[in-house]
Amino acid sequence: MYKTHTCGELNAAHIGQKITLAGWVHRRRDHGGVTFMDLRDRFGLVQIVTNADLFPEAHQAMIPVRAEWVIQVEGLVRERPEGMKNLEISTGEIEVEVQVVRILNPAKTPPIYINKEEEIDEQVRLRYRYLDLRTERMRGNLVLRHKVIKFIRDYLDGRDFLEVETPILFKTTPEGARDYLVPSRVHPGEFYALPQSPQQLKQLLMVAGIERYFQIARCFRDEDQRGDRQPEFTQLDLEMSFVEREDIMTLIEDMLTNLVEQVVPEKKLMQSPWPRFTYDEVLARFGKDNPDVRFGMELVDFTDLAAASGFRVFESVAAEGGHVRAINARGLGNYSRKQLDELAEFVGQYGAKGLAYIALTAAGEQRSSFTKFLSEEMLATLIERLDAQPGDLLLFVAAAPAVVFESLGRLREHLGDRLELRDPDVLGFCWVIDFPFVMWNEDEQRWDPSHHLFTSPMPEDLPLLDTDPGKARGQQYDMVLNGYEVGGGSIRIHNRDLQAKVFSLIGLSDEVAQERFGHMLEAFEYGTPPHGGIAPGIDRICMILAGEPNIREVIAFPKNQNARDVMGSAPSPVEAAQLKELHIDLDI
Repeated sequence: MYKTHTCGELNAAHIGQKITLAGWVHRRRDHGGVTFMDLRDRFGLVQIVTNADLFPEAHQAMIPVRAEWVIQVEGLVRERPEGMKNLEISTGEIEVEVQVVRILNPAKTPPIYINKEEEIDEQVRLRYRYLDLRTERMRGNLVLRHKVIKFIRDYLDGRDFLEVETPILFKTTPEGARDYLVPSRVHPGEFYALPQSPQQLKQLLMVAGIERYFQIARCFRDEDQRGDRQPEFTQLDLEMSFVEREDIMTLIEDMLTNLVEQVVPEKKLMQSPWPRFTYDEVLARFGKDNPDVRFGMELVDFTDLAAASGFRVFESVAAEGGHVRAINARGLGNYSRKQLDELAEFVGQYGAKGLAYIALTAAGEQRSSFTKFLSEEMLATLIERLDAQPGDLLLFVAAAPAVVFESLGRLREHLGDRLELRDPDVLGFCWVIDFPFVMWNEDEQRWDPSHHLFTSPMPEDLPLLDTDPGKARGQQYDMVLNGYEVGGGSIRIHNRDLQAKVFSLIGLSDEVAQERFGHMLEAFEYGTPPHGGIAPGIDRICMILAGEPNIREVIAFPKNQNARDVMGSAPSPVEAAQLKELHIDLDI
């Protein structure tokens, strides 16, 4: 071994011991005949000292050494002089008097800072990711991710789950996003698909009698990128037999509650047990089905008052079946006209054609874009429903329900950031249940599953599949954390006839259903137990626990916003011979 100890483990108990260390030079400070350096490895850093009078050869060997050189040193652990101890680090009471130095590898000056926190262009960080991962921040994120996954494995192992690997090369079966396709050399013109999730395979494991399965699964989706998406991502894939919705939700809630307490005890769980909302309730209160419950500013409905409000915009929207809803942005009653226009522009991105407002100044005055049309009684009712006080800003959107929910839900979180109401050290978990089973696709004139096509409807809603599918609810449950959906699951269909009925409902012909899912339908004929599962996203959960702005910061080698690996230059062209071997002719 190149070292007897790690840089991070040394402390006062090692004083007087002769040791060998190896690592990277973090910083150097020259003081005439004495040179101080911080030596770093994955486990921490320690101060090392060379003295020209005591060990001239070692001191001489250190002269060319600079940051990020890899060196090995032998020396004696000694106590730091009084006044020079650094109690902010674990090794701050001691230093190593270097007697022998070996240069293992020199280094060019890095293109990014490693020994200090500074803003660096993300494309540069991704280009030199192997250097970026040396930083304390990124190393800490990888350690956190490791601890999260290890906790999950240990927790589920203790509850009789089996970790089973499923194929990466499988059949293309669209599940909401585009597949990544892999051409087959031995079967010309045919393709494998990388799994968007192991959905069918984990259900088949339930048919196989595994009963309790999990996997830290790699998944692939060819979709537009954003801060909480990557083309390849990791999820905890979990499935259980002989369970109902409550069993799975209780298991996952207990697992993640304990994970937070043991892995990130510095974080505070907002509420335990987690609150539960129906789909209709969560839209009515927060405007989104993935709400941030760490703060209030909930939506308030005024649709019942709109028809008789005296304000033509509200009246016409209500007459056309739209909604009028508002939020109270407490403390922003002094916003200028320019700031109010900026908020109107913001909701305009989500389809709102305007943002009506009432600004209540701290002095008790009112500024508004529409109250001149209202009676005093109507104005008093609006203020009362919103529990408004002097200094508050009341913001109204009138539009189709989907536009009202989207625009006010986004505005609520936008203002939550401005008012610093979203504490990163607080974890606001919640469950959303009772989603619609299917939703009408106006463009395609058909029903689409709101979750996926293997989700079971609520037993009491089965008759609605024949009479009014839009009113049926699915046995789906979403896990939400701080405004992100971090996991979704459902109780699955385990009856062949019901599965075939759902295929027909969403517009799949018998021939197409048999071609795509014949193996599933056949499996359901051999004694399939009731089963269900869930798939929490490892990347998103780690992102939130680490307090990072996007999931790229908790993935060792991520793709950028354009789904490109800028370090390895992928995707990239391939040689003509490779294409010929795969029977592929490009026509771009």
